[in-house]
Amino acid sequence: MLGVVACTHTVVDDVYSARGQDSRIKYIIIHYTGENQEDSLRILTEQQVSAHYLITDESPVRVLQLVPESQRAWHSGESYWGKDSQLNGISIGIEIVNSGQRKNAMGDEAWQPYSSEQIERLILLLKDIQQRHQITPEHILGHSDVAPLRKIDPGPNFPWQWLAQEGLGRWYDEDRVVQLMQYYQQKGLPSAEKVQQNLRKLGYFIEPHGKWDSDNRQVLQVFQMHYRPLRYDGVLDAQTAAIIEDLIQTDKKSLFNN
Repeated sequence: MLGVVACTHTVVDDVYSARGQDSRIKYIIIHYTGENQEDSLRILTEQQVSAHYLITDESPVRVLQLVPESQRAWHSGESYWGKDSQLNGISIGIEIVNSGQRKNAMGDEAWQPYSSEQIERLILLLKDIQQRHQITPEHILGHSDVAPLRKIDPGPNFPWQWLAQEGLGRWYDEDRVVQLMQYYQQKGLPSAEKVQQNLRKLGYFIEPHGKWDSDNRQVLQVFQMHYRPLRYDGVLDAQTAAIIEDLIQTDKKSLFNN
């Protein structure tokens, strides 16, 4: 009887590595869970929704990895940014335990704040992911940014300016915005179509048809929630128009410098 000859070679030889490659990950999408920690963990591990990371609200805060970065998590659903769509396949999703919008003791709508410790842990995580995947600051986004007609998380209490100061997102020049506001107050607001075109250039999924219908107002409201969270009524005013214009000009300068 002939013995079995052992295979001494692996199926794949990985001794060579091509120079022409980069990460498939282009975006980081930030969410709030809308639930308490126990329910958040149960939903994200047992149902048809998931995220790569969950940041808890306990003390001390923990960062739980629920999906390997090499795998696709089901966190963004139908989503768009710029020319990209269905972002689950090219993004990393981070959920933060936060109940979002709830009624307070007086029966009024209120947004739960994020703790400083949660944001500090998030910043450390974002910097690590950003460095490993070479993600540009403008590709660190909220769920509402990429799905403005369906989602409002991470909500107006999320500290986007804090993240931007750490190089983790885009922000505007406040002095330049004041100058632009004064210009618009004297000369009048730009047309609806122009503003919608600029929102489209920034990445938002919007139809620039020149009318502020319910969908386009919702996109504007999401933009305001991100960049002007003290007032997010979906109505174009001088400050909103100025922030949009400044971000557009900043993007143009970045492209020129590159």
